[in-house]
Amino acid sequence: MELTKRPRRLRSSALLRKMVRETRMDAASLVYPIFIVEGENKKEEIRTMPGQYRYSIDRMGEKLSQLISSGVSSVLFFGIPDNKDETGSGAYAPDGIIQRALAEAKKEFPDMYLIADLCMCEYTSHGHCGILCGETVDNDRTLEYLAKTAVSQARAGADMIAPSDMMDGRVSAIREALDKNGFAGMPIMAYSAKFASSFYGPFRDAADSAPAFGDRKSYQMDYHNRREALKEALLDEEEGADIVMVKPAMAYADLIREVRELVKVPVAAYSVSGEYAMIKAAAAAGFLDEEQAVMETAACAYRAGADIYISYYAKELAGYMKEGKLG
Repeated sequence: MELTKRPRRLRSSALLRKMVRETRMDAASLVYPIFIVEGENKKEEIRTMPGQYRYSIDRMGEKLSQLISSGVSSVLFFGIPDNKDETGSGAYAPDGIIQRALAEAKKEFPDMYLIADLCMCEYTSHGHCGILCGETVDNDRTLEYLAKTAVSQARAGADMIAPSDMMDGRVSAIREALDKNGFAGMPIMAYSAKFASSFYGPFRDAADSAPAFGDRKSYQMDYHNRREALKEALLDEEEGADIVMVKPAMAYADLIREVRELVKVPVAAYSVSGEYAMIKAAAAAGFLDEEQAVMETAACAYRAGADIYISYYAKELAGYMKEGKLG
């Protein structure tokens, strides 16, 4: 058969396949989410996320050291306080769990890049992501609390603030507060297109953040909606977000691509707890190869357009990149 164009020519050897690879990945783009709890000498495995743990501040260094050794230098911090109240005061307290964790990490690991997740859900007694008026989250009142929490996190040593609450106008409010308090150079990574997803289940177990009543569908996005996701990303960019995010990653690659083509800022994708748990469970049952599945799902997010990949498999992915299996 006379064929001039034969795509298989460029697949004939491993070296050639890697030479012409379209999607390139680097460990510098990986971010690992870590959960910090009150107390001492704690390393608690998360029941729904085998292999993932909640650390007390005095033991978080064990994980941070592993990450640095693997080539992962960026960490997203989530704090789980012992005491919660109606206004989530632990979120913005100068001696709150996340503030103390950031300060300690900054002192012990000065070369790490510390990203502070900013939301009220881990800190409120009702588990919602803002301040309540009856059983409804009061959007505009919540902005005041998000703004002062951002300033508190910045003072504690955060290198970046990542608001995940999905309140309207939060990026503007946070940007204004940071600028007024001497943090004009502090970047904001906004959870811009954050969907009300079933894939968050294990995270709520990890962070003790399930809502006491109702759900979060009045502020997190309807997963049926595409145009709305683009609108949210554009609004956050206009309000001053330095990075926008699509969350979850695996089932939303179409939106990662569309957001990437729309905005002029970097795009992050968060491979969430349910994605991790699914791969772990399937691998434990012998239904798939864990390593191959982890690499494939990561490559999918990058191929779709992600510049930053937030993953509980960040350490493993960095290892695969170092070994030449990925990237």
